[in-house]
Amino acid sequence: MSMTDKNVFSILIPSWNNLPYLKICVESIRKNSKYQHQIIVHVNEGKDGTLEWVKEQNLDYTITAENVGVCMAMNMMRTQVRTDYILFLNDDMYVLPGWDEVLYDEILKLPDNKFYLSATTIQPHTPLESGIVADYGDSPESFKEDALLSEYKKWELKDWFGSTLPPCVVHRDIWDMVGGYSIELTPGMYSDPDFTAKLWVCGVRYMKGLQASRVYHFETKSTGRVKKNKGSLQFLLKWGVTSSTFRKYITRRGQFYDESLVPIYPSCSRSKWRSQVLRGRLKAICELVFHGFGVIVKFTKD
Repeated sequence: MSMTDKNVFSILIPSWNNLPYLKICVESIRKNSKYQHQIIVHVNEGKDGTLEWVKEQNLDYTITAENVGVCMAMNMMRTQVRTDYILFLNDDMYVLPGWDEVLYDEILKLPDNKFYLSATTIQPHTPLESGIVADYGDSPESFKEDALLSEYKKWELKDWFGSTLPPCVVHRDIWDMVGGYSIELTPGMYSDPDFTAKLWVCGVRYMKGLQASRVYHFETKSTGRVKKNKGSLQFLLKWGVTSSTFRKYITRRGQFYDESLVPIYPSCSRSKWRSQVLRGRLKAICELVFHGFGVIVKFTKD
């Protein structure tokens, strides 16, 4: 932790007219955290009163008149960071008691700042490779907070490989080294695995999800309101492999964490890896043919 700031994490929360969820998110940070944290909100548009509420709460913030997506929002919020650790949190998440203590204790054990850590997500509907499915509501009206607080520890899980999705934390020097989030992926589809890939090529290997740090995710699916970028194809063109191949054979996302396996990559035979790379490149050719090279020429359409 920086000697000039008593906060531990700088928590970056992009928000797009989602004030009821944002209120629950911020309240959970204040109520369920062991440590004090800097909270930074990016207000996308803010026509629902988000900006006024953020100001009332004395939160740090950045703002744009229109929705600029996750990538631009994250990079703008970086300019407000005052701590050593940048943590990405969705505005429709509720952090559970001890979430921050577990993450910070893990950081203090590490020999350097080359890490990428995630908390473990509980959500009502969609199964995750590294999470828990349990329905405590998917809206502020249906939220069963008391039941969640009494039961969130009951699911047994192990620490897991492959930190990618929020909530996730990285040292600010590492963030700056990889250049933050890639704005060519605006509004943000596949920006999470892309950020992970950038960390990987810069030498970060300690990518770990901590089962004891838990959050609840309402799954509001704000992305359903925007025209999505073709992120899977962009990832493939940029990195030469599909996101699923990178996740399965490089970061091993969701597999139980085993310290002895960290130096071993890819986690398959050389022939298997080559076949996966070839399949990905054939897929890219097909995608480009059928979509008229739209990903490449999108900046010339306006």
